[in-house]
Amino acid sequence: MTVLPQDLSLFSISFFFLQLLVLTSSSALIILYFYLRFTTSRDPDLSRAESEKSFLDPNDGTRKPFPLISDPPTVQLSLVVPAYNEQDRFPIMIKETLEYLHKRKQRDSEFTYEILVVNDGSKDNTSKVVMEYVKKEGPDRMRLLDFVRNRGKGGAVRAGCLSARGKRILFLDADGATDIKGLDELEKAMNSVSSDSTSPAIVVGSRAHLEDEAVANRSFFRNILMYGFHFLVFFLCVKGVRDTQCGFKLLTRSAVDRIFTNLHIERWAFDVEMLYIAQCLNIPIKEVAVNWQEIEGSKMIPVFSWIQMGRDLLFIRLRYMFGFWTIKAKTS
Repeated sequence: MTVLPQDLSLFSISFFFLQLLVLTSSSALIILYFYLRFTTSRDPDLSRAESEKSFLDPNDGTRKPFPLISDPPTVQLSLVVPAYNEQDRFPIMIKETLEYLHKRKQRDSEFTYEILVVNDGSKDNTSKVVMEYVKKEGPDRMRLLDFVRNRGKGGAVRAGCLSARGKRILFLDADGATDIKGLDELEKAMNSVSSDSTSPAIVVGSRAHLEDEAVANRSFFRNILMYGFHFLVFFLCVKGVRDTQCGFKLLTRSAVDRIFTNLHIERWAFDVEMLYIAQCLNIPIKEVAVNWQEIEGSKMIPVFSWIQMGRDLLFIRLRYMFGFWTIKAKTS
């Protein structure tokens, strides 16, 4: 077959653009490699100010140290609540949560729990509001971890979970968007993978069943952002979990020990890194539908937060791929 000069010209142009694409992609990857190499801290920042290592006991006015995650559990369930500027929404959430826990305690006298609120450097009266409830409930059932500066939701959840006393640890949002009664279903699912809670496991609350309704109520642009984020999560980091971002997740103590001591991300995308680490460590993950409703006062700025999370997802994948971040497995 004879190749005409016109065909040869088109082939040359196509080949040139293919070479240009490969060269551009390679250059971008090299630039990203060196950027991440010189800007990445290899170890998670688990440091705390001295005041963040203890909690105030309102009974005697003294400060007492938080336990370590490596210590044996002393209660059945810990509820960790990250809070940033939540003086208005927190009382509604805690009222519903305490009603649930008190009723459960009445049904089962052996049930033990604690609520650990992490005030993430709030600028309002969140700390004072929380301490009023600590005084009523007592420090054995409720404690406040007060950050001296804002570190982000991921940093607050990590510190709270690593300071918890529970055999199982649930973290939940301070806005009360997820019905606390959904914990019953999460615990049923947990029983199926870690009945004695000694082996590591995670059960995530999921809003995936509400997606059709959410799509109908959101703008076209926000739907594009949502689908783009879901694609990036699946493509770059986490497989098989439809809703990685619901702030209602139950972990065994051993799962917290293995995952949160490896967790780097302190902002919105921390859930994705948490689940990525879990999958790398072959920790079982179950997803359970929960009742959820939109609550006014979200701290997320829709476009900016989605872009920030998209960037974090890419950087999570590249940092692990390049070996700047590594996962340290624990055997005990």
